[in-house]
Amino acid sequence: MARRNPRPGFAFNSIAAIVRPIMAVLCKRDWRGKENLPETGGALIVANHYSFFDPISLGHFVVANGRTPRFTAKAGVFKNPVLGRLFKAAGQIPVQRDSRDAVKALLAAQDAVKNGETVVFYPEGTMTKDPDLWPMEGRTGAARIALRTGVPVIPVAQWGAQEVFAPYSTKPQFFPRKTLKVVAGPALDLSRWAGRTRDRIAEQEVTDYIMDEITKLLEGLRGEKAPAVRYQPPRSLDSAAAAAPAETTPAPAVPAVPAESVPAEETVPAETAPGTSAEAAE
Repeated sequence: MARRNPRPGFAFNSIAAIVRPIMAVLCKRDWRGKENLPETGGALIVANHYSFFDPISLGHFVVANGRTPRFTAKAGVFKNPVLGRLFKAAGQIPVQRDSRDAVKALLAAQDAVKNGETVVFYPEGTMTKDPDLWPMEGRTGAARIALRTGVPVIPVAQWGAQEVFAPYSTKPQFFPRKTLKVVAGPALDLSRWAGRTRDRIAEQEVTDYIMDEITKLLEGLRGEKAPAVRYQPPRSLDSAAAAAPAETTPAPAVPAVPAESVPAEETVPAETAPGTSAEAAE
């Protein structure tokens, strides 16, 4: 049964208590489209990924607007003896990238949205390799979850985090204060693919649709036009799509404790609680 945003729990609240004052002091915000985040029930948020810092920015946006995000995050993050334990307790989902074990993350995310939680998914599967930081071609994991669960899929574009952490850099540049921009679009209409849960063509078409909508939102944020042809990185395996079964038995929900036109700009109080996440799956 769908629930309103599950309680974050101690681990998530502990991370938020650290990140909240830092984000309020160090960064300005331009947040739009909060009305497009569902207030109840499971939801899949799909977003572009271009900086180590953008999961913090996106998590902040999601939590401030009433949902507790769970991010899919690369397994290496969980190997840290302190942070790994904290992130796991906060409900983040480890991904064994480029292996058949990656399907476990897909199933965990699928079970989470079925049980009323909010999962943040980066369809590109890694930080963009596009030289100008436009979204790359997506992988089909998010489309599979969407087709099998029927939960709302909310496209999100974000920009500005690259000014805090340049792509693949771990050295922050907080001053002068940077503006983190996030816009959530309306839920995607996937009705034309209804019932096609085992159809690889449908999965690819939905993936392309997701990436198109994210890119349109990002064009609005950046005030620029994206390239006509989306960058396609070399890869050996679509890890999220590898050997995923067509049907799964719903598992008990993991507690969510620790993932057109642009709407008009909104003002959000600086003291609003931030979200947090492990680094997105790289």
